[in-house]
Amino acid sequence: MGNTEKFTGKAEVYAQFRPDYPETFVRDLILENHLSPSSVVADIGSGTGILTGQLLNQGLNVIAVEPNAEMRQIAESAFGSNPLFTSVPATAEQTTLKTGSVDLVTVAQAFHWFNPEQFKEECRRILKPDGKVVLIWNSRVPHAPLIRETASVCRKFCPVFHGFSGGTREDPAPFQTFFRNGRFAVRKYDHPLSYSLNAFLGRHLSASYAPKGQKGQPYIDALTQIFQKHQKRGRVRFPNVTCSYSGRV
Repeated sequence: MGNTEKFTGKAEVYAQFRPDYPETFVRDLILENHLSPSSVVADIGSGTGILTGQLLNQGLNVIAVEPNAEMRQIAESAFGSNPLFTSVPATAEQTTLKTGSVDLVTVAQAFHWFNPEQFKEECRRILKPDGKVVLIWNSRVPHAPLIRETASVCRKFCPVFHGFSGGTREDPAPFQTFFRNGRFAVRKYDHPLSYSLNAFLGRHLSASYAPKGQKGQPYIDALTQIFQKHQKRGRVRFPNVTCSYSGRV
């Protein structure tokens, strides 16, 4: 299965249960990159449009580039009437965007699916002079007991699990290679989440590595046991940090 198809059949649960990004982060993103209502942001690997929607709410022109039809259609249903929104069916490596047409490239929760060298060349092509790329993840706090226990369950029941978000952020080498001269800025924002059982299960079932159908029932059962262990008044606190890595390419 290619990367484009990994979320086929999971778009609705992804849209419903994946978290957004802190408003403080979005405001800082705009200020640090001197964005204005005339600015154009290319949100690459935009998925169901979680970050896209937050950027649109700030009055920015957003080109959402997403190869998966199911994911893209959810964003189009949500934002299609917004004149600031453009949906493009394309990959990160071949966006089809015009050369020198973009003020900023954002990548939320998707860089680990790209060919980094090809994507870097494409960013160089579509960005205006001195335009930056910002790579963003909502990251679980790895040493929190709840996160350690869910990781153990994922390793047991998900054969293709290799760490959350592909383990990319645990190794700085991909960023040092991707950004120009190995220079990039790191920003971190505390962004804890609160989940009911349904949302807790949905968050995990939205992952690319989560088993589907009947194969997923033992996974669900194990996650339910973890939820019941940690819940207070029917909810669990899910330790989470939003991390961004930004620089020129």
